[in-house]
Amino acid sequence: MFHTLKWPLIVFGFCFQCVFAVRADSTPIQAALPKVVCANPSALADAKARLAAGDPSLQPAFDRLLADAREALEIKPPSVMDKTRIPPGGDKHDYVSQAPYFWRDTNSPGGKYIRRDGERNPESREDSDAGRFGTVCSSAQTLALAFYFTGDEKYAAKAAEILRVWFLNPATKMNPNFNFGQGIPGETEGRPSGLIGARGLVELVDALGLLAGSKSWTPADQSGMLVWMTQYFQWLTTSKIGLGEAHAANNHGSFYDTQAAAIAMFIGKTDFARKIVLDARSVRVARQIQPDGRQPLELARTKSFGYSVFNLRALINLASIGQNIGVDLWHYQTPDGRSLLKGLEFMSPYAAAGKKWPYQQIYEPHRDDLGELLLRAAPEFPESHLTAALENFRAGQFAASRGHLLFKTARIAIGSTNAPGKRLTPSPEGIQE
Repeated sequence: MFHTLKWPLIVFGFCFQCVFAVRADSTPIQAALPKVVCANPSALADAKARLAAGDPSLQPAFDRLLADAREALEIKPPSVMDKTRIPPGGDKHDYVSQAPYFWRDTNSPGGKYIRRDGERNPESREDSDAGRFGTVCSSAQTLALAFYFTGDEKYAAKAAEILRVWFLNPATKMNPNFNFGQGIPGETEGRPSGLIGARGLVELVDALGLLAGSKSWTPADQSGMLVWMTQYFQWLTTSKIGLGEAHAANNHGSFYDTQAAAIAMFIGKTDFARKIVLDARSVRVARQIQPDGRQPLELARTKSFGYSVFNLRALINLASIGQNIGVDLWHYQTPDGRSLLKGLEFMSPYAAAGKKWPYQQIYEPHRDDLGELLLRAAPEFPESHLTAALENFRAGQFAASRGHLLFKTARIAIGSTNAPGKRLTPSPEGIQE
């Protein structure tokens, strides 16, 4: 059970700025909500209070979080300097990765690379910074959450170590750009598509907020991250590659919006973040989702189920960011009916294992990824059929979902069980481009 807090809490109310609780001796307590940009601060504070009070429904998710955090404690902090190859610009501090869906054409005299959508070339994993960067973002979030829920400094100390190595230490830090992401050998050094590898920055910004109050994460560390993020934001919003991704019409544009909005909030440009979410109504929802909920640009892919879910995840993250700054993207609907809800309703029947997906999907659909979105979205649409769609999953399947700690999730039997927790992360089969 949850032992770190020495007094049980009984929650009786929330406001945006603070959470109110009482000690067992009825003494009122007021605690500041965590400064997160994507996660729901009230949901986090509520989960912390419920765990302290011994709520068993959150125990599987909490146990899974701590198991992940213990694993993260053991990793060697990654660095862009770990690679052996030198990036095209000659500076090893630059991030570099290779386009995953491009393969050498053995029938071409010059060995030209050709695209095979959805088929990941093992060559792209060799000496790439993509995996290392993903590890930094996910580990920082996991450790920061563990610190937030337990108050144990060992988690904050490890998160701080990982962040310093990747972003702050002069000998090991990454330059604040993605100039050489998803390059194609012999064709281009970097592409706007490479910015999809930076989508974890949203979780990383939340991690920075959760580390507030830690002795291990110093004001100098925070100032250093502010400098790095400010420089990166300048590159993201002015460079040819950054602007190219901003104008992408599919999931790439959606994920660009999430990181740009999250970083803007971190560096104090809340008006910029608000504009991104407001513009997403016409730039993303109105253009990406049809009145019947189909997403044509994602359905055109060879992994159309995976990419349809992937883009909805980006839009839902953007809606969550908007929720934290007073912009409602969740419930926006165009005059002809295009909306997040329509996109989710189009996908929801395929939560059923027996429901055949009618579009191309070269790998078995990862229906768990759809289930995670439904779990998170259902409370926003109580009159919809999203909660009912979750009944297609086995009882307890999402009990260990981290979403229960981060967001207001659907309150159904599916989310309460004493079964061992299963790590629930986006499917690893290769949503990369």
